[in-house]
Amino acid sequence: MCLLCKSFYCLLLMKRYKDLFFDLDDTLWDFERNSEETLKELYHRFLAQELGEENCTLFLSTYHRINESLWNEYKLNRIKKTEVAYLRFLYTLEESGSNNVSLARILAEEYIRSSPTKTNLIPGATEVLESLNREYKLHIITNGFTEVQIPKLLNSGIRHYFTTLTTSEEAGCLKPCSQIFSFALEKAKAQINQSLMIGDDPEGDIRGARQIGLDTVFFVKDSKNLQIESTYTIFELRELLQILS
Repeated sequence: MCLLCKSFYCLLLMKRYKDLFFDLDDTLWDFERNSEETLKELYHRFLAQELGEENCTLFLSTYHRINESLWNEYKLNRIKKTEVAYLRFLYTLEESGSNNVSLARILAEEYIRSSPTKTNLIPGATEVLESLNREYKLHIITNGFTEVQIPKLLNSGIRHYFTTLTTSEEAGCLKPCSQIFSFALEKAKAQINQSLMIGDDPEGDIRGARQIGLDTVFFVKDSKNLQIESTYTIFELRELLQILS
């Protein structure tokens, strides 16, 4: 196929989309930055006097490792979400030399309460949503806890852009399970061949969506994941406007 014909064919493909499904954490809402801010605040408020101001970085590093491990267990249905929320702090405290069970519960509750109030978005998020909202119906598909994800959208000022919000709790499984994508499509009354999934997780967002036939936009954060097959690939959120506008 000649370059001109290929470009025209791609243009036709782009014009067919009506519904755009976005991942939330680290695709639109800057999870890494917002979580880090919250954890540092909690450390200096509750732990610095006992563990030392200078040990904050070590505490956060330990937390991230344990949190990732527990989330993997949660994705495999081996533990409940309430256990993730509590145990990540309990185990981090234990490795830091503290066995304060009541403090672990306080930290878990305060993190759930405080982190959704953070408003840092991925660069270009509001600009992109404002532009795409004029032409497409926008939706969210997220693995995050429902009581946390909705406040994130509200507090960061982007909830009004989305027609539907689908969480893993509501769908009964986590990405990359095909059920969550099918559930989201049904909820949005959207057709697979007129829909597009945008996300930063090569497994959960991209492979998960592709396994039911959804076109995808892979928002690359780590070059080691470039091998994954996706309909489109972007390195900055604003590149979506070049693809879809």
